[in-house]
Amino acid sequence: MDELELQAQLEKIHNASYGWAMNCCSRDRNEAMDVLQTAYLKVLQGRAVHKGQSSFKTWFFSVVRYTAAEERRRHWFRRLGLAKFAEEKKTDVFFLEDHSSLDKEEDSKMFHGSFAQLPRRQQEVLHLVFYQNLSLQEASAVMGVSIGSARTHYERGKKNMRKFWSSKVLEF
Repeated sequence: MDELELQAQLEKIHNASYGWAMNCCSRDRNEAMDVLQTAYLKVLQGRAVHKGQSSFKTWFFSVVRYTAAEERRRHWFRRLGLAKFAEEKKTDVFFLEDHSSLDKEEDSKMFHGSFAQLPRRQQEVLHLVFYQNLSLQEASAVMGVSIGSARTHYERGKKNMRKFWSSKVLEF
């Protein structure tokens, strides 16, 4: 595949790739843009090569996923070094009062909050299937797991989301 053809393929799947990068980067826009840029560079510089064993989109999503994992490792090592000098405190408090007063933005925040509580693999497979319209087979290839593992993560993720939402509905 020549460079122009490669660029055309990347442009064609840019929006979906950005959505996948957002998912891989815990919805952090700046980090997602950096990861996507790095993935594009890997492809255009020939450090990641599509060999035709899967669709271009599936292959590129794998490149994005592995690039995001590399970035997480780098950030983790940086934080370890910085931890000697500063104490990090994270406060994740979520209070829910009256469901009838929730608007769409609050519902969206609540959804993303519950989605973020899922284990990483469950988040990945649900994002790939629901937001990127990949089959479970394609999602398993992107994630680098067997189809059986992908099915298990998919079913458990749906079950956990149902459980979370049914408990919130019962509270009201």
